[in-house]
Amino acid sequence: MTFAQTMKERAIAMQKRLVLPEGTEERTVVAARRIINEKIAAKVTLLGNLEAVTKVAEGAGIDLKGIEVIDPQESAWRERFAQEYYALRQHKGMSAEEAYASIVSPLRFGAMMVRLGESDAMVGGAENTTGNVLLAAFQIIKTKVGIKSASSCFVMATEKHELGANGSFIFSDCATIVDPTAEQLVEIAEASAHSCKTFLNVEPVIAFLSYSTKGSAKGPMVDKVTAAVKLLQDKRSDLLADGELQLDAAIVRSVGESKAPTSPVAGKANVLIFPDLQAGNIGYKLVQRLAGAQAYGPILQGFAKPISDLSRGCSIDDIVVTSAITLAQVEN
Repeated sequence: MTFAQTMKERAIAMQKRLVLPEGTEERTVVAARRIINEKIAAKVTLLGNLEAVTKVAEGAGIDLKGIEVIDPQESAWRERFAQEYYALRQHKGMSAEEAYASIVSPLRFGAMMVRLGESDAMVGGAENTTGNVLLAAFQIIKTKVGIKSASSCFVMATEKHELGANGSFIFSDCATIVDPTAEQLVEIAEASAHSCKTFLNVEPVIAFLSYSTKGSAKGPMVDKVTAAVKLLQDKRSDLLADGELQLDAAIVRSVGESKAPTSPVAGKANVLIFPDLQAGNIGYKLVQRLAGAQAYGPILQGFAKPISDLSRGCSIDDIVVTSAITLAQVEN
């Protein structure tokens, strides 16, 4: 069973609620129909003017039966959501009137549905930038307690079943934090460990990657990674993590035994923490394009409730699979 199929099966078993804020976007409407038909969610809510959503659905030949449509402008929740938004943003100078006016933005309204328990998860980005999706998430859903910087990961599924978790890995951060500090690398590793348990269903074995293995090279980039390793080991003794490790030393047992024979992680890693966004982004695309790996993501991590960002070039299937992945993160 593929990772996508596994996530769909898990979402079907969990039967949680999903809000899709881009309710007048055709791919999103078609995906909503599939999500309901395949029973991936117990409830799907599209946000938008009812007439506009209906017109899009009719144009795509989609029946909206069983799909909830909410117009933020007309919703009975608008006042309650605006009050909560004002409470969250008044320290930034927002007035109650501004909160009432701006909460009708579908991304904000959808994020507030998740925050206040009217939905379990949100998926957006088919027609919004990543920045807009993240802004709604940071302002309304917020990060988990103890996490300052939300990040992202990719689930990389390869045919190299002798490596990682039966050929699968968590790559992080490949899409969010450009040049993380040592402290941010620690938060990325913590969130990625949680993602490993959630998505790969195995205990995380975390390697902090570098161009150096255990002091084989020197420099400020290496120093940042080694500082992050020590910070994480001091903070989370329950997590198996080590570094700095070169990629081959991290995942190939024979190389790990040669280059870092005393490391508990070398040759066994299933979570790879990249030192910066350039390395992470290049790394996942190399594995995807040259090794033919399946890349699932970016999956946002570190937020208090599940939220995912789509590429604006996404397909209907991308929306369905991302929705399943996001719903699979809901904590009971």
